[in-house]
Amino acid sequence: MKTIYDIQQFLKRFGTFIYVGEREADLELMEAEVQELYKSQFMSTEDYQMAMLLLRSEIARTKDHRNREGEKVWKKKNT
Repeated sequence: MKTIYDIQQFLKRFGTFIYVGEREADLELMEAEVQELYKSQFMSTEDYQMAMLLLRSEIARTKDHRNREGEKVWKKKNT
C-alpha cells in the first residue's frame, strides 16, 4: 500500500465504504477498520504497518491544515 486510495480500495474488498464527509473523520474510521482487519488476520504485518503510517501521517497533515486555517480566520477577525 502506497496511498490512501490504496487503503480505500483494500477496505472495499471487505465491503467497507467510508465517507462521512469530513476528511479527518474518514481517515480515523479507516484507521479503526484497518486495525480490526489486522487483528482478524486479514492483512499482513507489512501492509498493516504501511497503512497505519499513511493514515496517521495524513491525519496529522489534515489537523495541521485545519489549525492553520483556524489561525487565518482568527487573525482576520482580530485585525
